[in-house]
Amino acid sequence: MKTVEKRISVRAGDSAQFRNLTRLCVGTGRLDLALHGEYQRQLRAVQELCHFRYIRGHGIFSDQMGICRVHTDGEGRRRTEYCFTYLDRVMDAYLDCGLRPFLELGFMPAALTDSPNTLFYWNAHTAPPRELDEWTALVRATLAHLARRYGKKEVSDWPCEIWNEPNLPGFWENADKKKYLELYRATVGAVKDVLPDMRVGGPAICGGTGSQEWIADLLAFCRDEKVPVDFVTRHAYMAQTPERRGRYLYHRMSPVKDLIAEMCESRRIIDSFPEYRGIPMYKTEFNTSYSPFCPIHDTNLNAVTSAALLGSLGDVADGYSYWTFGDVFEEQGIPSRPFHGGFGMMANGLIPKPTLWAFTFFSKLQGEPVYRDDCAVLVRREDGGYEGVLWNLCEDGDRDLEITLCLPMEGEAAALMERVDEKTCNPLRAWHEMGEPADLDPEQLSFLRAAGQPAAETLAAQVREGTAVIRLEMEKNALVHLRVLPVRREKDEGYDYSYYCGE
Repeated sequence: MKTVEKRISVRAGDSAQFRNLTRLCVGTGRLDLALHGEYQRQLRAVQELCHFRYIRGHGIFSDQMGICRVHTDGEGRRRTEYCFTYLDRVMDAYLDCGLRPFLELGFMPAALTDSPNTLFYWNAHTAPPRELDEWTALVRATLAHLARRYGKKEVSDWPCEIWNEPNLPGFWENADKKKYLELYRATVGAVKDVLPDMRVGGPAICGGTGSQEWIADLLAFCRDEKVPVDFVTRHAYMAQTPERRGRYLYHRMSPVKDLIAEMCESRRIIDSFPEYRGIPMYKTEFNTSYSPFCPIHDTNLNAVTSAALLGSLGDVADGYSYWTFGDVFEEQGIPSRPFHGGFGMMANGLIPKPTLWAFTFFSKLQGEPVYRDDCAVLVRREDGGYEGVLWNLCEDGDRDLEITLCLPMEGEAAALMERVDEKTCNPLRAWHEMGEPADLDPEQLSFLRAAGQPAAETLAAQVREGTAVIRLEMEKNALVHLRVLPVRREKDEGYDYSYYCGE
């Protein structure tokens, strides 16, 4: 394998363009999964590391949440009742974790549609309502309940997205754009009736032929019909044509630059409307593969690909949400193995996957950006040190990467590194070498959790003539969190480190 040498030099006063929105939002599956204990444990573990602000998931109105109940009374009249028991439990759990919902209004309660159009094994109803008035009554009642329970000001701060991927016929019957626009108009009206300050947007499209036209058509509709639109949403996945093996999908991935170019085109379309130039664009789902059974999600490759995206997405989006935080996820059935290619940053059994650390590391980068390229982001800390994330994504062939980092510093410095690579933080490989057991005993589970932790080590930081020089070696698919900190020695009289350690 070839070795590439790279030198990164930062000078005093340097600055770089980097907008870090990693903490804004994270994705989840359908909302009623939040009633599971394992879901709650994974969410708390991820949130403790990443500190997300919002969480977005499907199915607030799906039958599993039990909100909408329709029956016929003794006189043969149709009656609708609303039950918010599960909704309250889910919202309470999110708020207890320091999260707010990024509301996605969907899918359709079975009682409100005559269509058999469903999706997933749990039968998400994805057709328009029989009567728009029944749908808007549901929206009003739900938002009014949330405002009473959590406060109008609080709930008004929750962004509200109308439907999910209506440009795909599975998610919206026949991908009928006209009916979606009708639903959008009616839903926005219902939302603003209850919470005038709530921000509302769409169309939450996913990539594919003609998907960009949905953005243009929604904005033209809102402009011409005087319908509010506070932000635009879309999704982005990198997977090319799949190869199927059993229930699993395997893909080649598009380059990172292609996904960024797709986002730039969406931004260009939005800004081509004078009325909407500059309004926020949120990428409310992104990942490598769109399949919950694609093994890339369990790998170090997924982690460094995510790092490369996190380094660039702030250039083209006002927020982005990784799909998803954990592997309690059931679109295509209940996962039967700890590693199965699930979307999550954390595998079932509280096993951290390498991708979790990409988000953890980026969530820590809160200083002034001083350097950025296609394999590194560095920020200057308030204490005069530096912090960075570096990665070795090999899109054009495998390579090792040797980086020499030169930073302006005076005095003594310490370089603290957390490293995630295929040797030091690779629970998938450990599971494979165990024989890929479907059921883990306590000893195996404990080992895999430990195998999912980054290696922590120090690097030599030589400071000469006002420059700290650090050298690090990164193998294929390596991800590094680096802190270079000024050292202020605090001697304890009589304590001699070198007496036993020989230094």
